[in-house]
Amino acid sequence: MAEQLKTFFSRELVRRLARDIERVYPAFNVAGFVKAATSGLDELELLDRGRHIAKALRSHLPHEYPAAVDVLLRSLGAEHTGDELVGVGMAPFFYFPHTIFVAEHGLDHFDLSMKAQYELTKRFSAEGSIRPYIAKYPDRTLAALREFTRDRNAHVRRLASEGTRLRLPWAMRVPWLDANPERVLELLELLKDDPSTMVRRSVANNLNDLGKVHPALLARTAEAWLRSASAERRALVEHALRSAVKRGDAKALKLLGYGKKPAVAIEDVSFVPKRVPIGGKVTVGFTLRSKSREPQDLLVDLAVHFVKARGNSSKKVFKLKRVLLPPRGAIELRSGISLKVHTTRKPQPGKHAVDVLVNGEAFSVGSFDVTASQKAAR
Repeated sequence: MAEQLKTFFSRELVRRLARDIERVYPAFNVAGFVKAATSGLDELELLDRGRHIAKALRSHLPHEYPAAVDVLLRSLGAEHTGDELVGVGMAPFFYFPHTIFVAEHGLDHFDLSMKAQYELTKRFSAEGSIRPYIAKYPDRTLAALREFTRDRNAHVRRLASEGTRLRLPWAMRVPWLDANPERVLELLELLKDDPSTMVRRSVANNLNDLGKVHPALLARTAEAWLRSASAERRALVEHALRSAVKRGDAKALKLLGYGKKPAVAIEDVSFVPKRVPIGGKVTVGFTLRSKSREPQDLLVDLAVHFVKARGNSSKKVFKLKRVLLPPRGAIELRSGISLKVHTTRKPQPGKHAVDVLVNGEAFSVGSFDVTASQKAAR
């Protein structure tokens, strides 16, 4: 994904952006903008490309922000045609530099910038650019977002939930949100039964973030929302509790019906292969056997303690299966664990301990070795 986004911000994209602006602002210095925006572009990564293009926009649009943002808004293309973005690929990222421009240069023009973000979020997303406004004008911005929750456009409604996430990826941290979670919940209450799946998913992600900072508040909110909940709202709450469940939070597990202590045994554990090189894959298999005379509702996950560069370890939980285990019954389960190198995780050589989690209770089942190369694995 990172490489896709990086290369998306290309010289051709810059030229297309210049043509769009020239169409509504004939005085635009196309050649000068293209030269400035593409100079050094190939050496930049991800977000820095968007910032670089936004900087070139600042130099070539009218000096006064109101006139500049007016040009940008008149140059915009069509809105999203549906509530979901499945199949559209990277196309909406075309407007990423526009959102950076508004975030960095529009803070002294609140109303104009709210209008700009209202329009931009219908084409890309203003979830990142809204955050400096929350930080500087929390009450005014949340009042605007409250109005957005009633908008006919699902992408506008989503901005209210996505832009206020406490741990929004790729975005600036806003301490005010951490300190005022109840203000965020006021917005989420208005959207918890939204007709758009996209919006409800955003609400769930917001709640999931909130639970990382305020776990007790998440639990109380989830419990309240589950009362007389529709199937759609229950699915939202289950998604919101996913990190709490991975942490083994007793309240979250109980709310989802997995609060009872499991009476089980873990048997026939296997690691194939037992020694796996970085870039490879290991399959963990085991039998879950009931020790109870009653049926058991069980949530079964797998926790791998990945070795870090400094020699310590960090636990990552992999979802496995929800099981209704019959009295004295058994089920065979397995999961593949990838040791590929990712931008967010680089596997390290060493012994990786593994736990099976059943209703949040950890059962240590052994370990597998990660080696530096194929040759070392043999």
